[in-house]
Amino acid sequence: MIVLELLIVLGAIYLGARLGSIGIGFAGGFGVLLLALVGVKPGGMPIDVILIIMSVISAIAAMQVAGGMDLLVAATEKLLRKHPKYITYFAPLVTFFMTVMAGTGHTAFSTLPVIAEVAKEQGIRPSRPLSIAVVASQVAITASPISAAVVFFSGVMEPLGVDYLQVLLICIPTTLLAVILTSFVTNFLGEEMKDDPVYQARLEAGLVKLRGTQKIEILPHALRSVCIFAVAIVMVMLYATLISDKVGFIAKENIILSRDNAIIVFMMTAATSIALLCKIGATKVLNAPTFKSGMSACICVLGVAWLGTTFVAAHEAEIKALAGGVLQTMPWLLSVTLFFAAMLLYSQASTAKALMPMAIALGASPVTLVASFAAVSALFILPTYPTLLAAVEMDDTGSTRIGKYVFNHPFIIPGILTIFLSVVFGFAFGGIIL
Repeated sequence: MIVLELLIVLGAIYLGARLGSIGIGFAGGFGVLLLALVGVKPGGMPIDVILIIMSVISAIAAMQVAGGMDLLVAATEKLLRKHPKYITYFAPLVTFFMTVMAGTGHTAFSTLPVIAEVAKEQGIRPSRPLSIAVVASQVAITASPISAAVVFFSGVMEPLGVDYLQVLLICIPTTLLAVILTSFVTNFLGEEMKDDPVYQARLEAGLVKLRGTQKIEILPHALRSVCIFAVAIVMVMLYATLISDKVGFIAKENIILSRDNAIIVFMMTAATSIALLCKIGATKVLNAPTFKSGMSACICVLGVAWLGTTFVAAHEAEIKALAGGVLQTMPWLLSVTLFFAAMLLYSQASTAKALMPMAIALGASPVTLVASFAAVSALFILPTYPTLLAAVEMDDTGSTRIGKYVFNHPFIIPGILTIFLSVVFGFAFGGIIL
């Protein structure tokens, strides 16, 4: 039966990948139904993760309607145009910090056209900055104080003596350092534009166009909306510090709001404040691009994570018997497992939700768990993730293209190297801090 159930799981994931976008969430729910029909009791739904995503996306969407995202994009374009020759180094830093601040990699959508345009103007192969920028936006999820993946992971680490602040203290510098080092390598990947036959053919056909600097209209309360959102993030981190066992400022019995509840409350309060103080129509939030992509992510997490937890919970004993002791002798195997799981589960939060509790049950050390956490960001392997596809579509030079063998695309090397370095640095930093 375990073989049949595994085939159902893999078949549902394959179907979801074929459907694309929100379809992977649909297929995950369908997979749970099939498992139930063969006698498997459904596992726990990732309700906590979904609620956090919904609240964060609501605040971001409100900020976008108020013009905050346009303000950030305009600042990004100004930065990149001021230092165009270094775009491969600056572009990933922009997408990294935007994701860290927003808790979602979908913020990269707004900056990708700017990155592609500035690279073209400088004769730099656009696939270089675009590829590492997309990868940076994915791995930054594991360093964001308000991402669902970090909140869930820090929650399961607390019983092991590792709190939220320690997770961030390790994950932020390790992933950032990995992105910076990888950007230097990425700057030498691929042919120069003058030697690329695909680009030359598209150039002769008149398919490559330069749009120049675009004037973005900044709404009156754009800066105010960004400040409100930034204050909410600071409040989340401050509250998490105050209730931390390591700080001990607020005793556990006196805590009224859990960290998860606090994030939801602060984000919803930020959305309310933006709606009131920036004078936006709340109904406009429903049509904001970030709101739509965020709600799509909720469905994907619901379906895929539920499918994963259903299968794992049903065979926890068998998995322990098969993998018992392995993580103690070869701790790096956890990062490899998370890497390939993320490729299929399509979400950092879903991967963490499905596999981290099992890794803890198998006896993985806290250092191994934290160091391997960055590997849940391997969403770039299959060229189906929205930001990856957007980068391909926005590069009319043809340099950011998916090869006929599917896996031979420009995101592979930067992605693998970034995660490899993040894990290596994670073991180093974790050994010192924990």
